[in-house]
Amino acid sequence: MAVRQHDAPEGAQAPQKAETLVLASASPRRLDLLAQIGIAPDVVAPAHIDETPEKDELPKPHAERLAREKAAAISPEHPGALVLAADTVVAVGKRILPKAEDEATARHCLKMLSGRRHKVISGISVVLPGGHQITKSVTTTVAFKVLSETDIEQYIESGEWDGKAGGYAIQGLAATYVRFLSGSYSNVVGLPLFEVGGWMNAHLTKQDQS
Repeated sequence: MAVRQHDAPEGAQAPQKAETLVLASASPRRLDLLAQIGIAPDVVAPAHIDETPEKDELPKPHAERLAREKAAAISPEHPGALVLAADTVVAVGKRILPKAEDEATARHCLKMLSGRRHKVISGISVVLPGGHQITKSVTTTVAFKVLSETDIEQYIESGEWDGKAGGYAIQGLAATYVRFLSGSYSNVVGLPLFEVGGWMNAHLTKQDQS
């Protein structure tokens, strides 16, 4: 794992020992977030799996399942490595909002989010070098202001919705829509750094003691 030594957020300190780390994600946001805590993956290997929700699947189990399947799909290709995978879901109640691949979907998502609270759930899964897999999820509650038609059209024109779960990215223009947030901000961006940093340090501590 390529590690740079610099300041990291409290509770998410960068690990101190070199080890091969594989990130099973193509998300540039997750790469940027890992860089914030001094981690640069040795390999970026996106997992190509079917992300369609199963019948009656709820948001939290869905996010955890996808993260688990992504890590499990990539791990056999990199024996002995530490594999990290994640999947982020935006949910209104029990409803999983789609990734916005077109303007119509983005508008639909923004109208669903307007003036109400929603959950951003990230499933995160790690396959350790010995093959043991750990999966959990982190939930952040976010509330948007009531969005006017002008707000929605400006956001559509920005293009920031493209490919984003729930049709928005909190680190851009949508930050001006957030009137309330409870939980991990980095989780909404795409990776909960407190938990990921803790996992990395816990694993390396066990290695040092073995």
